[in-house]
Amino acid sequence: MGLYSKRTLDNGATIAIWEITESEDDLRTLCSPIPNDELEELEILRSEARRKEKLAVRALLNELYPEKVYLGHHDNGKPYIQNCADEISISHTNRFVAIITHDEEDVGIDIECVNRDFSAVEKKALSEEEIDDLSDKNHNLQLAIYWCAKEAIYKRMSQRRVDFAEQIELEKFTPRRDGELEAVFIHKDGEEEEFELEYEMVEDHVMVWLVGEK
Repeated sequence: MGLYSKRTLDNGATIAIWEITESEDDLRTLCSPIPNDELEELEILRSEARRKEKLAVRALLNELYPEKVYLGHHDNGKPYIQNCADEISISHTNRFVAIITHDEEDVGIDIECVNRDFSAVEKKALSEEEIDDLSDKNHNLQLAIYWCAKEAIYKRMSQRRVDFAEQIELEKFTPRRDGELEAVFIHKDGEEEEFELEYEMVEDHVMVWLVGEK
């Protein structure tokens, strides 16, 4: 399939999705030439699925930027582009890779397959109030949206040891195929930052993203 979608949002962010249907060899050919540091990363990965995810990220970067860009990672794992000032966030599953970029604002994105079991999310990532807000209808989808939203905020904040249940709060919402979310990030000193997120279904996956602050 390759490039699944690419669009520029009203706020200036660009979101691109790659559907991983190619073989590893085909992806390597498609991405050639691959930067040396990325080749070294690929060589130490034992999982073919993880190698294909890395290659799909490279393929998306090549689609997004006419000139070759080089991906790096901060000590906390947050990605950055070494030779471009754009902010970037990346998420991947076995099927899709999603990237969001913006030339000024911090960004965050997460994508997950809704068919996986999200029951653990309720126990480790939701506050008591959020658990009370859960509905029996579309229960797993709602948990998936909660998880993706909190992951997207976590990526945007780029902080270590964040307590998802205590520090990231989402206002009550009814899960749909697409929509908006309101959330608050509570710093350890008590300071709060408000965020607006958007989400949508991508076939059997849910994707959540945010750009800047509210």
